[in-house]
Amino acid sequence: MSTPPTADSASASASAGSTPARTPRVAILAVVVCVLAVAAAAVAFVNGSWLGVPFLLLAAVDGNIAWYYILRARHPRRVAASRDV
Repeated sequence: MSTPPTADSASASASAGSTPARTPRVAILAVVVCVLAVAAAAVAFVNGSWLGVPFLLLAAVDGNIAWYYILRARHPRRVAASRDV
C-alpha cells in the first residue's frame, strides 16, 4: 500500500515548480470525439457514403479545440498575454 504524501513533500514539490499541468476535461473529451469522428468517417467511406465528409470536418474542429485547451493548460501566461494584445 502506498502512503499519502505529507504536507512537507507537497510544499517542496510545489515550491520547486515541478507540478505538472493537468489536461482539462474539455481537451480530453474533444480528443475522444475527434477519434470517434475519424472512426465514423472511415466506416462511412468504406461503405461508399459521402457522410464521412462532415465527420472529417467535425474531427478537424475537435482537434483544434483539444489543441487549444492543451496549450492553454501548459502555458497560461502566454495565452493571457496574447489576449491583451
